[in-house]
Amino acid sequence: MKNKLYLIALAGVLMGTTACNDYMDINESPDRIAVSNLTPNFVLPGAISNSYYVQARRLNLFGGLMMNSVAGNSYSYGTPFVDEYSPNITSAFYADVWDQLFRQISNFQFIIDYSDPTGQYSQYKAIAKVMKAYYVQTLTDLWGDMPYSEAFKRELNLTPKYDKGEDIYKASIADIENAIQLIDGKKGDVPASADIVFKGSMAKWKNFANTLKLRYLLRMSNVTGDLATYRNQKLATLQGASFVDADVTVNPGYSQSSDAQQNPWMNYYIYTSAGAQPQNWTLVVPSEHISIALNGNKENDSRDVYQKFKNIVDGRRGRMFTLVGGNVEGVRQGATPGQPGAASGRTVSRTGDGLIIGSQTITATDAAGRKAELIQKGSAKAGVLMTKAEAEFLLAEAALRYPSVVSNAQGHFEAGITASYNYLGANVDVVIDPNTTPPTTKKAAAIYIDAINSVPKLGWTGSDDNKIEAIMTQKWIALTGINPEQSYFDYTRTGYPVTPLPTISLNPVKPNRLLYPNSEYQSNANNVPNMAAADVFAKNNFTPFWAR
Repeated sequence: MKNKLYLIALAGVLMGTTACNDYMDINESPDRIAVSNLTPNFVLPGAISNSYYVQARRLNLFGGLMMNSVAGNSYSYGTPFVDEYSPNITSAFYADVWDQLFRQISNFQFIIDYSDPTGQYSQYKAIAKVMKAYYVQTLTDLWGDMPYSEAFKRELNLTPKYDKGEDIYKASIADIENAIQLIDGKKGDVPASADIVFKGSMAKWKNFANTLKLRYLLRMSNVTGDLATYRNQKLATLQGASFVDADVTVNPGYSQSSDAQQNPWMNYYIYTSAGAQPQNWTLVVPSEHISIALNGNKENDSRDVYQKFKNIVDGRRGRMFTLVGGNVEGVRQGATPGQPGAASGRTVSRTGDGLIIGSQTITATDAAGRKAELIQKGSAKAGVLMTKAEAEFLLAEAALRYPSVVSNAQGHFEAGITASYNYLGANVDVVIDPNTTPPTTKKAAAIYIDAINSVPKLGWTGSDDNKIEAIMTQKWIALTGINPEQSYFDYTRTGYPVTPLPTISLNPVKPNRLLYPNSEYQSNANNVPNMAAADVFAKNNFTPFWAR
């Protein structure tokens, strides 16, 4: 194979005639266009959709397991996810996330570096800078120091040096700020069909850029010295800024036409286009941990972590997971049938409609019709880069920690909960007084917020530390099955929400990061840091800088 990049022409893709996950490929083919003939409008949609493909599948699974939101169905698979539960972190552990995201970030870099003397593609470059920063943060948060300044050049540099995580953060924030300048400059063509996120609304891209910048800076909440000074200076630039006010989604034209054209989350977890259920449908089920939280600790579990949930039944539970006997039934991570948390003879819950189709509902009344409608709607559903709920919880934390920059912490906290209910289609009208004419109703989210108002660590009450725990707990619930990796980073940074370890865990703490993948030790051996498995659990120079 020649050392040259080839990519599929995307005109047919944008009309829905080509497989979504075939937008880009490095394999040489006479049907592909050489890089010298490509322009950013062809590259952008594939770079975004293929990056989301990685995020929706393996990254989602990693985050859900690390945060004890999901578990392996030991009733059907013996002792599943042993490597994740132990955890047995080797250079092969989720290495595909690193390899695939690096490849896709190279496509964003292609757009950024594209020769454009007239500025025709300035807005494309702005989008590429935002998306590069979005996924670079994921990589450096998972692996710490990594190739950056010399990376993403493909064959032009196959052995890039490693940069410090704090320098990568600064460079990424600079990219975000430069993207905003390009957007404000209003120069060049405005992407339309090539923008599979905001359909050419550069104002929305600016809001997303501001919110991503805030996420970067909040990740740095524990840094000290010069980094704290830098963080505070950058936070000040967000005063008066506009942030995400709706879910940020990606949809290149997902449909049921084929597996390749489905939303990649759908055919990884729920149904293929032909109606078959993949292994993950049976394998990945709710954990006992999230079941207790959503059910209001009906079991009266005496562990401290569950006391704040007692008697607080979460109105989202039936949309997040199917109900068995009126409750979410989950499995304790690491438990096998007959052990605590996996009593013999139980039926466990599965993924619910809210996670599969969002706020949409199923209108069919028979089983066959329901299945067909679920496949159709789930296949076509947009993927999620950032929910409005996450954005509101970011603003709530910022307002609590830095009130001179963002105000109304409680308002943002409650708006985050409401946004989660709305996303899942759980914010229904509930009758609270049937004796009035008409009966008095109240939204389910408002009822839940009222119920938690006096509960420290779950609602907006108590000390600031209690409120930080409440933010992280509510964000954890809201991001389950959607972007759970963000809660993993929150946990690494804050210790919240408190999350039990699997019963077979061999370590008393969760990992702070992952080991560099085999691909780096094989192809970039002179630059990749030499670290031991024990380093992922320790607080040392290998730990992401914001978590040391």
